[in-house]
Amino acid sequence: MPQLEVEGAALTYDDEGPRDGDGVPLVFIHGWTADRHRWDHQVAHFAERRRVVRLDLRGHGESGGAGVRTIEELARDVLALLDHLKIERCVLIGHSMGGMISQTITLAHPERVERMVLVNSISRMTYSRGRGLLMATSTLVPFKLFVATNIQRAFAPGYPREEIKRYVRSSAGTPREVVMTLYGAMRAFDVLDRVGEISTPTLLVHGFHDIQLPVKQMLRMAKAYPDAEVRIIDAGHELPVEKPAELTAAIDRFVTVRAA
Repeated sequence: MPQLEVEGAALTYDDEGPRDGDGVPLVFIHGWTADRHRWDHQVAHFAERRRVVRLDLRGHGESGGAGVRTIEELARDVLALLDHLKIERCVLIGHSMGGMISQTITLAHPERVERMVLVNSISRMTYSRGRGLLMATSTLVPFKLFVATNIQRAFAPGYPREEIKRYVRSSAGTPREVVMTLYGAMRAFDVLDRVGEISTPTLLVHGFHDIQLPVKQMLRMAKAYPDAEVRIIDAGHELPVEKPAELTAAIDRFVTVRAA
């Protein structure tokens, strides 16, 4: 697996598919406490005919590094990888926190993003008083319980328990410092007042049963986008693995129609 050293962190990434394939490269960015393998289904599908890049974000999966404090810092890591791979223009596909990273990149460098796909992601965290209190107090429980509670809530009712346990174990392997600081970074993330600047064609795909980032928050964001399509799927927050085929098909239709 190739790695790129960026500001003291060895970032692990995959660069697959034909260099002369259909359209610009697709760049997949995973979410909080996850890793690049969340995108296995999508990458296997698209790498048959176009270049596909994905990475483990700093402090996640097989990438090293810690000390990251902001979404902007993670965005700089992604841009450093694109520069290293000489990718001047791409389609950004981000899940949850990865969607926040995608929006950050697109706002700063719109010339580098041909299209954008946001999966179960939002532009501003908004909590009711009750949910805000729940989220604030959840940080006071033991770390493993904090992670397990958040990951279990991410899946729609009925998803296999053994699979959820596997994702809990994987997420718990993310360093505590990375988990907690990026949890705070996501809570502070707010570009809702700026998304009207994003003229990049954007697909917003969301799980109907997402209680981490509820659909109504995504719909509020969608109204602010000048050029957005919305697709809602019968799933929870972990769309890439809960309904992989449906998500892949939605992305495929969007990038194929838009590229035509």
